[in-house]
Amino acid sequence: MRELGIGLIGTGFMGKAHALAYGSVRAVMGDVMGHVPAPRLEVLCDTPTSQAAEMASQFGFSRATDDWQALVNDARVDVVSITTPNHLHHEMALAAIAAGKHVYCEKPLSLTLEQAAEMARAAQVGGVKTQVGYNYIQNPAFVHACQLVRDGAIGRIVHFRGCIDEDYQADPDLPWTWRAKISQAGLGALGDLGCHLVSMVDGLVGPIDSLIADMQTIHETRPLADGSGHARVENEDTATALVRFASGAQGSLSASRTAWGRKNRLTWEVHGTTGSICFDQERMNELRLFQNVGSAGEQGFKTILTGPAHPPYGAFVPSAGHQLGFNDLKVIEVAGFLRHIAGGPPSHPDFTKALEFEKVIHAIAEAARSGQRVSL
Repeated sequence: MRELGIGLIGTGFMGKAHALAYGSVRAVMGDVMGHVPAPRLEVLCDTPTSQAAEMASQFGFSRATDDWQALVNDARVDVVSITTPNHLHHEMALAAIAAGKHVYCEKPLSLTLEQAAEMARAAQVGGVKTQVGYNYIQNPAFVHACQLVRDGAIGRIVHFRGCIDEDYQADPDLPWTWRAKISQAGLGALGDLGCHLVSMVDGLVGPIDSLIADMQTIHETRPLADGSGHARVENEDTATALVRFASGAQGSLSASRTAWGRKNRLTWEVHGTTGSICFDQERMNELRLFQNVGSAGEQGFKTILTGPAHPPYGAFVPSAGHQLGFNDLKVIEVAGFLRHIAGGPPSHPDFTKALEFEKVIHAIAEAARSGQRVSL
């Protein structure tokens, strides 16, 4: 397989991240960790047409359109990237699958578990490859942490504590947007942020068995952009869950989109019987590891800086401590997906695995509403 035609729907933050990843994946990854077929930037979709044409030129796509259905049915498109608002994912993904296209969709899959399950079933029946945008779990630091856990470096896992905090909705004077409306965004902080934490929990500790939870909407209304009044915020600003894992370990998960000063604080600690591992996405090239070895007077956390010893870091830069960034993780994600389409090992997570992550965040919302423990 020499080339794959790419169709991209959406040109916002994540649309640009996808375009950058496709544009650099061969230069960075080449045949590192297996052959990566060359992506051919075929057609970009956005509205209005002028926006699509301008961004197609900027991103390096051959053609532009304002008709997403034409894109998914284009004979020269092999892979459809969906980076639109959440409520559009379901219809677009199903149409792309029906057209025989591989699908790369940003999280969450859809607004409801029923729609997300339908997407996963359709992909399985259609025999297409799928990828969901959980690029934080592509971080070489995270991959190394998972390997440390598997190797027993901190003993048996007994507890996990994690939170993901941002402040993009902290200001009560920020205008109301589609992210506040359940019919367009679905869940709030859980759908935007909490699912990323869940994706990391899954790799470090394994599946969650049951949980109890609470959530709140801190700013219950927001001003309309045109100054005509206020509109209700329908979903949660914060959510917290106490969880029991299938392994017997316990833990807590918390998400907030109203935490002043926090820009991307995806932080966690995993505690074992002989040590601990700590991570913070705002210092994404570092792990902190404590192991209960040696004399008490010489023990302490050590900082592990990611470098070429943590693949595929070395594909980007040959020296430790020089650091990767958010968009580099997208390159790793795209490389794995294209490699999988070309017959390589499965990329992670596909629609089926992402559905598992979303079952957790919807269980948190259910537990918060009911006040009861929810079993998964």
